[in-house]
Amino acid sequence: MAVATGAIVANLYYSQPLLHQISTSFRVGTAATSLVVTSGQVGYAFGLLLVVPLGDIRPRRSLVVAVFLLAAAFLALAAAAPTLWLFEVAVAAVGCSSVAGQIMVPFAADLSAPGRQGRTVARIMTGLLVGILLARTAAGLVAQAAGWRTIYWVSAGLMVAFAAVLRRALPAEGPRPHLPYHELVGSTLRLLATEPVLRWRAFAGATVFAAFSVLWTTLAFLLSGPPFHYSKAVIGLFGLAGVAGVGMANLAGRLADAGRTRAVTAVSAVAVTGSFGVLALGRSALGPLLIGILLLDGGVQGVHISNQSVIYRLRPDARSRVNGGYMVCYFAGGALGSFTAGWVLAADGWGGVCWLGAGFGGLLVAATLLEPRRPRPARRAAVSVVGPGRRSERWAS
Repeated sequence: MAVATGAIVANLYYSQPLLHQISTSFRVGTAATSLVVTSGQVGYAFGLLLVVPLGDIRPRRSLVVAVFLLAAAFLALAAAAPTLWLFEVAVAAVGCSSVAGQIMVPFAADLSAPGRQGRTVARIMTGLLVGILLARTAAGLVAQAAGWRTIYWVSAGLMVAFAAVLRRALPAEGPRPHLPYHELVGSTLRLLATEPVLRWRAFAGATVFAAFSVLWTTLAFLLSGPPFHYSKAVIGLFGLAGVAGVGMANLAGRLADAGRTRAVTAVSAVAVTGSFGVLALGRSALGPLLIGILLLDGGVQGVHISNQSVIYRLRPDARSRVNGGYMVCYFAGGALGSFTAGWVLAADGWGGVCWLGAGFGGLLVAATLLEPRRPRPARRAAVSVVGPGRRSERWAS
């Protein structure tokens, strides 16, 4: 499940190290090209709102397989798109159909033993983070060897392969609750209105992912120009600089199980904000640039894992909808960050980008002082899982 989550979420990030080449290929400017990233994030947000809640009423194995196959079809469309507007539409559709990982995260939480949900979520999120890191690296290397469109063809094939593997690997489930679709989607939004802890954590997620997107939407333009003049392959390798986030995800998961989510969130928020001060020094120096990326990616994962560990304890009967509502806000923040970053880079250069990212981080730091108290955890309930030739009971908090 972790590997598959990483593979499908990678679809959102292939374009980031390739923006300079996409801009040249379609003969458009920086601001217009940055909308490619925004399109994917907006599409993902719609998928979180319209597709992920189905995990509360539909068998999640068949739902995940269907979403992987849809992603494959839209990736092929993106690879063949002759114009920028059609490419952006295809990328938005890819984003909408790349939400299978967010269906599997609460599924994994349901299957986990009591007291281990934080670590289980962290394991899936580690797969997600590795997918993000390798997406940028793989996109740069493949584009260097065979052109920037090739990575989309390759990923389309991978989605079909993972659909086949997951069809056999994921456990089947018993009957799911029945709820009309319009009520299902509406209840996702109502959860944001009625759960103050979810609302706060969604805001924290939105601000931290906005800061994250500010960097990764603009970094390729910085590295392709003076004084660096790096190739597509080298720019892609910068994704590996965020490997600190992998360790932070697992550490945050263990601390979340120990009830230390507030402390992790606060420290991570400070790291995100401070990272842009270091990144500002990286305008013409590689060392500060790498250190800033490490701080930012580690801080983002610390906030995100803490958020998910908290929200999954709110409504065990509606984990897909809780996750969907949270992630809609998360990617809405990312879309805002990538959209504003493109315009700020064009108007005010790298210094303006760093001020923008620090501003989003500052909002997060301020918000940590206003976090509402978390309610008592819900009572545990048994979840029946039927696998090939066996029936077992798993307790979900």
